[in-house]
Amino acid sequence: MDEKRGWLAHLRRAVVSLVPDGGRRQAGRGRALRLTVGLAAGYLATVVAAPRAHAQYVGQISSIVMDARTGAVLSQSNPDLQRFPASLTKLMTLYMAFKAMRAGQVTLDQAVPVSAHSASMEPSKLGLVPGSYLTVEQAVLGLVTKSANDAACALGELLGGGDEARFADLMTRQARALGMVNTTFRNASGLPNDEQMTSARDLALLTRQIITEFPEYYHYFSVPAFYFHGRQVPNHDPMLRIYPGADGLKTGYTVLAGRNLVTSAVRENVRLIGVVLGARSNPQRSALMAGILDDGFRQEGVADVRRPLVLARGNRRRAAIMLAAATRGSAGPDQVAELPSTPRHRIVRHGHAHAPVHMVAAGHAGSHAASHRHGHSHG
Repeated sequence: MDEKRGWLAHLRRAVVSLVPDGGRRQAGRGRALRLTVGLAAGYLATVVAAPRAHAQYVGQISSIVMDARTGAVLSQSNPDLQRFPASLTKLMTLYMAFKAMRAGQVTLDQAVPVSAHSASMEPSKLGLVPGSYLTVEQAVLGLVTKSANDAACALGELLGGGDEARFADLMTRQARALGMVNTTFRNASGLPNDEQMTSARDLALLTRQIITEFPEYYHYFSVPAFYFHGRQVPNHDPMLRIYPGADGLKTGYTVLAGRNLVTSAVRENVRLIGVVLGARSNPQRSALMAGILDDGFRQEGVADVRRPLVLARGNRRRAAIMLAAATRGSAGPDQVAELPSTPRHRIVRHGHAHAPVHMVAAGHAGSHAASHRHGHSHG
C-alpha cells in the first residue's frame, strides 16, 4: 500500500509540474488533481485486470459430472473457476464445424486451404504445408485424434471467412448463446492466450450440446486412429482404452492450463459427461476422471464395471495400473457399457485431400465405408 501511495504522490507531483504559475495556479492545481485521479484510475484498472491471466489455480482441480440426458449435475468441484482450456478449445471449433455442415454451409469432402498462418501453428500439428489443402473431414479427424493446431486454425479460417480472429469471435458468441458465461475464445486451437478462458461447467454444457445436437457426427470422437498422407495418426484420448463405456471426447494440455480432459461414457443407457481441469499429470487426470465417473454412475444406480488392465508404455501403463487398482466393483465383463449405435473403433484412411474415405472397422462386421513442447497446446 505504501508503494502505491508513493507512486500516486510521484504522479501528482509530475502532473503539477506541468501546470504554469500565475493567476490560474489554483485552477491548474484542480485540473492536475483531476488528471492525477484519472491516470490513477487507469493504472488501478490495469492492475486489477492483469492478474486474470494468472488466476488459474495451478494444482487446484476443477471438475464436474453431468447427466447428458437431463443436464443434472451429479458432482462438482470449483466448476466455475475460469481456467485456460488448452486444446479443449477445439470442442467449440468442432461444434462450429458440425453446425456449418448441418446448415449445408460446408461439406465433409470440401477442401480446406492451408494458409501460411495456419501452417505456422506450434505443435501438436499434422505438418500442413502452406498452399496445400485438406478436407473438412480430415481436419475434424486431425482435431479429434492428434489435436492438431494447424488443422484447427485452417478449419477456423474456412469457417471464419479467412480470418481466425473473426472465427474466435463467432465461437465466443456461440458460447454465450449456449449459456457458457465464463468462456471467451481468442483462437481456434487452444494455443496459449491470456484472454482465452473457460470453466468446467461451461465445457460440460458444450459437450452436452454436441452430444444431443449432433449425434450424426459424435462417432468421430471414438475413432482410434486415421491415416493421413500415408501415416497413421493415433487418438490421444487414454479413456477410450482404459475406461469401460468411454466413447470420446478430448484431451488438452499447456503448462499454465495443466492436464485437462472431457470424457463421455455410457453404461446401461445412462450417459455421463465428465470434465477435469488442472491435473498435474496424465495418470492423475485419468484416475480423477475415472473416479468421478464411477461415482456418477453409482448415483444413477448403475453397477460398477471391472476395468481392464491395459498394458501400454510410459505414463499410459501407470495410468492403467492406477485405474485397475482403484476398481472397487466386482462386476464381470458382461456388464460393460452398451455401445452407441454409430460404428466405433474405426480407423479412417485418407490419401490426398480429395481421396475417398475408407472406414476400416475393428471387430465390427458390417461397418460401412465412410508432442510435447513447453507451453504449447497438446492433446
